[in-house]
Amino acid sequence: MRRSRSTICPRSRITGRTSIRPRLETFGFSDPEQFFAGVLDQAFRESRTRPARFVSIGAGNCDAEVRIASSLRERGIEDFTIECLELNASMRERGAALAREAGVAARILPVAADFNHWQPQHEYAAVIANQSLHHVVDLEGLFDAISRAIADHGVFATSDMIGRNGHQRWPEALAIVREFWRELPLDYRYNLQLQRREKTFRDWDCSREGFEGVRAQDILALLIERFDFDFFFAHSNLIDPFIDRSFGPHFDAQSERDRAFIDRVQARDETEILAGRITPTHMLAAMRGKRGGSEDRTPRIWKHLTPDFCLRRHA
Repeated sequence: MRRSRSTICPRSRITGRTSIRPRLETFGFSDPEQFFAGVLDQAFRESRTRPARFVSIGAGNCDAEVRIASSLRERGIEDFTIECLELNASMRERGAALAREAGVAARILPVAADFNHWQPQHEYAAVIANQSLHHVVDLEGLFDAISRAIADHGVFATSDMIGRNGHQRWPEALAIVREFWRELPLDYRYNLQLQRREKTFRDWDCSREGFEGVRAQDILALLIERFDFDFFFAHSNLIDPFIDRSFGPHFDAQSERDRAFIDRVQARDETEILAGRITPTHMLAAMRGKRGGSEDRTPRIWKHLTPDFCLRRHA
């Protein structure tokens, strides 16, 4: 099963009028691919070697990597390669074809690799992981490999899920989701993925199939332990079930009622996250290896949402 690579609104036709994008734009980008392109741009300029080496963990069809490579070329950056690690041969072939069509075949290098066992053969100016970490069982081993890959000068950037395993809700969030659930028309409660009607929202453990979110709740804690953050942006929780592929397609962007409902869920989401009563389920982060010392390494963040603040510690 191939993951969705969007963290803003994976499958819904509606996002609400108060969206994540304006917050991202305060940092100079509007979506995860622009974020990655910016990280690689800076890493290229900091790199001591040419061509600059980048690697993407779990690249799938390399579609995002092809667009990122094209964006770098538009910025005048030419002397680089992005190794795209992917175990599935068909996906690697599609990635190579996409790169040829986009004119970046010399920049995109599909590589056969299992991210649970990958060991870097080189140092890299940057490692990126785009919606892949929540599929990894051996996170500790992968993070050790990434630490070696970026050594003292590289950067590790990721866009991923950091909620409860299997993309379930923790109890404090589940209670609020069910509050809103009671407002939905019955036909909006039909789960398009599981093909069942849910009178009460049923918290499905997605990790039972395809390692989806198999260790999502461990990701942030391990990153805090093993890396220093340059940038951290976390968002969303309550809104997820209403805009995902199971229920999101029921909502119509042309419906004032639907827009108002999504806006209310999103507003409650932000209020609860900022108050620390629930924790975010999505993040974008750029990190360096642990440097030690006492210098200030406070990352760029949204408001007061530091990695530590967003970590759910209680059982």
